[in-house]
Amino acid sequence: MRMMKTNHGLLSLLAWLGCVSLGIAAQVKGQEGPPRRPPNIVFFMADDLGYGEVGAFGQELIPTPNIDSLARDGMIFTNHYSGSPVCAPSRCVLLTGLHTGHAQVRNNWENGGWGEDQPEGQWPLATDTATLARRLQASGYATGGVGKWGLGGPGTTGAPEKQGFDHFCGYLCQRIAHNHYPTHLWCDGERMDLPGNKWFDAHHKLKDPLDTEAEYWERYNGAIYAHDVMLEDAVSFVRDHRNEPFFLYYASPIPHAALQAPPQDLDAFPREWDEKPYLGQKGYLPHPRPRAAYAAMVAHLDREVGRVLATLDELDLRDNTIVVFTSDNGPTFNGGTDSTFFKSAAGMRGLKCSVYEGGLKVPTLVRWPGHIEAGRSSDLISSFQDWMPTLLEVAGTKCPQGLDGISLVPTLENKGEQAEHEALYFEYAGQQALRAGRWKAVRRKLRKGNLETELYDLEADPAEAKNLARSRPEVLARMVALLESSRTPSKQFPLPGIDKPVDNKK
Repeated sequence: MRMMKTNHGLLSLLAWLGCVSLGIAAQVKGQEGPPRRPPNIVFFMADDLGYGEVGAFGQELIPTPNIDSLARDGMIFTNHYSGSPVCAPSRCVLLTGLHTGHAQVRNNWENGGWGEDQPEGQWPLATDTATLARRLQASGYATGGVGKWGLGGPGTTGAPEKQGFDHFCGYLCQRIAHNHYPTHLWCDGERMDLPGNKWFDAHHKLKDPLDTEAEYWERYNGAIYAHDVMLEDAVSFVRDHRNEPFFLYYASPIPHAALQAPPQDLDAFPREWDEKPYLGQKGYLPHPRPRAAYAAMVAHLDREVGRVLATLDELDLRDNTIVVFTSDNGPTFNGGTDSTFFKSAAGMRGLKCSVYEGGLKVPTLVRWPGHIEAGRSSDLISSFQDWMPTLLEVAGTKCPQGLDGISLVPTLENKGEQAEHEALYFEYAGQQALRAGRWKAVRRKLRKGNLETELYDLEADPAEAKNLARSRPEVLARMVALLESSRTPSKQFPLPGIDKPVDNKK
């Protein structure tokens, strides 16, 4: 497989040509006999799962056999980046093929507050957004989503049923998803109550530990674990659409805090892990066994993946289904989670909300029988914006022009000419980052009006420990030029010091 360097001006043309060529090939094949049904697409996205929290990427304390099976039977991407270091913009990048310098959603804007009767949702996608789901739907795919949405609340232009999804079951609002025993979910635009679950604020502190574990379960758990409902819905979607091509977008809300897992799931992990309870000092909910709870949530996620994979096998759909697994951003730093204990960021600098490697690089695995050679690994530098052109090419349908992504199909199939990014761009909350080959540029003080740019050589310094900005001025100048040319201003999500002035007197 050959690699071809490209710049941003060529990306949309390359993606479009790839999709068109695949469509033409499918038509020619159709003239020779009955056309092969387009492959089903199952896309798993975990929530706040760190690069090092999967066995295939080095995790040693939490077993993830089902996720790891995708590495054994497919391939892993060791240089894959999410769309953003936080939830909503990462989802926007994934579903639109536009990075955060061009995306509609660039931060976790909130509609409403934390009260029980507050409006739900985040900044909504516009009505005419060309989402991945909408493109696949127009090509004859049944499109279903489960899990956490975060791109528009009930009744807004961004609601999933208005963005190309025939079916959706889950959380529309990210705040509500902080509680894994919510009072309700949303299904096809209708509120679905979960009997036995009571409302409580998912952010609470205790001055002193409760007397028994049962008291924690009474206060902070409920009758119905939302993930069990969403898993059954996902399995039903696969069963209902087994005789037609389908796209299942499985955006699981775990292991995002709060720490909540069915109590029996904790028994799989040693009590010795937890010397003291978590009292809510760093947000979210108290828990008597925080490390065990986090591990139990990751294990639950793995079982969800396993259940869907088993359903594909049962229905004889495995060989004609591409399965992708990834995470929306790096591991979190709050809510009682312990990224140091689990080595969640695999030695990289930064966690969620940071544009250093640990906040952006995510575990990514792909299985596609007959197309991907089992057990392969790729260090191709890639990101969430690449999945839209990739999956549209897999489906044999046209890509919209103007995308920031490139098709990864040549790498998946290990043949043909693989385009490469000139650079990957990220912005979030007064930070910018840019990856170009071995080099990484970081700005993290924009809120103070400081445009100072750090420079790292990721091949020699993957931990981003040595700032080379002063010693490599020629590289720094090129990276700064790319930083400044890789974005357009955002009225809704302005970058301080760039899109709007900074008042340092505040």
